[in-house]
Amino acid sequence: MLSVLSPAKRLDFETPPVVDRHSQPAFLDAAQTLAHEAAKLKPEEIQGLMGVSDRIAELNARRFQAFSPPFDLANAKQAVFAFQGDVYQGLDAASLSDDDLGFAQDHVRILSGLYGLLRPLDLMQPYRLEMGTKFRNPRGADLYAFWRDTLAPALAAEDACDVLVNLASKEYFSAVDTEALAARGVEVVTPAFYEMRDGRPKIISFHAKKARGAMVRFLVENRIDRVDGLKGFDRGGYTYRDDLSDAAMLVFTRPDSRG
Repeated sequence: MLSVLSPAKRLDFETPPVVDRHSQPAFLDAAQTLAHEAAKLKPEEIQGLMGVSDRIAELNARRFQAFSPPFDLANAKQAVFAFQGDVYQGLDAASLSDDDLGFAQDHVRILSGLYGLLRPLDLMQPYRLEMGTKFRNPRGADLYAFWRDTLAPALAAEDACDVLVNLASKEYFSAVDTEALAARGVEVVTPAFYEMRDGRPKIISFHAKKARGAMVRFLVENRIDRVDGLKGFDRGGYTYRDDLSDAAMLVFTRPDSRG
């Protein structure tokens, strides 16, 4: 069983990582191609492309200019510690044991607009390039065109990937060719997290994102390797709802957090 997550916009390259163990991204050459193309953009072009502020556009122009493999702990950081945000708060990777991090390295992947696919301990340099960005590149008009023929075969080739647990956002998981996964015998299961509001299940984005990270932590700490094992997830007050679920989507609900 393999799980996939989205990355995060917010990054932390100031806090030292809790372990030295690291690895290199599988598609670093492809990432370098994208970074080289992005480095040609002026800050105002980045601002128009990404819809970001002047400050963030300037920052990311500098980041693309500075992109420089090979990566080491002096110029890069492990992805699972570099990404911040709601999902990664729920995961709280810095408090995982060494054994848990080793299991995560084999069973968790992070989808990325720049790097394609990252293992938790893969080194990365700071960037912002969301998968939905309409960034023309050598493979097509956007990043979906750049990555679509790469990601599904790479995931299906993983030893652990008989079941793919989709804990990524729609924006990122749309880059994965699910038909190609099915053709290779990979089952895709998507957990969904709702809060009960006025007697009806409703997605509350902040809580759902944290739950995705917490689900990954649950899978890692309990070494979950079967779909039935996912149903035991009960962190953050969530309960599996068989009445709302089907083979492709496992629904979890929790009481209204407003009290």
